[in-house]
Amino acid sequence: MRKLKLQVQITVDGYVGGPDGDHDWRIWNWDDKLKEFAYPLRDVCDTILLGRKMAETFIPHFEDTVNNLQAKNADKASEEKFTYASRMVNMPKIVFSKTMKTFNGKNVSVENGDLVTAIKNLKSKEGKDMIVYGGAGFVLSLIKEGLIDSSTPLSTQCNKGLRIFDFA
Repeated sequence: MRKLKLQVQITVDGYVGGPDGDHDWRIWNWDDKLKEFAYPLRDVCDTILLGRKMAETFIPHFEDTVNNLQAKNADKASEEKFTYASRMVNMPKIVFSKTMKTFNGKNVSVENGDLVTAIKNLKSKEGKDMIVYGGAGFVLSLIKEGLIDSSTPLSTQCNKGLRIFDFA
């Protein structure tokens, strides 16, 4: 049976986004140690699950990165970004949404059904594990329903914003 793995950048006090869902506090330039830690998690997965709000930035970001870097003579850093972005673009992505029926992007499908039923169905299919990166509301729903099989938090700093755990 496939597993659903969560990889998320999160603060020690539970924030996964700024007050308006912004990500300016996140770690963007990963060093070799962070890559060695995070990439193997992604590499054992063959499907990315995303909430609608996260998909609206995630999918265009990686598709734009591929399109912009493909046309350039790349240095090593650009080549690495291109390889990473290409992997994200080429992996099947399922966007969970209650409001949209289609989503523009490569290897993207939309799931509108019951969350628990859909995840259990995906877990029962042949294939590698699945990974979820966010968004906050989607991850919170997955946690509340007990659908996450393992989580890998990458901790960073942020003082206020969107939480997936309520400490109040």
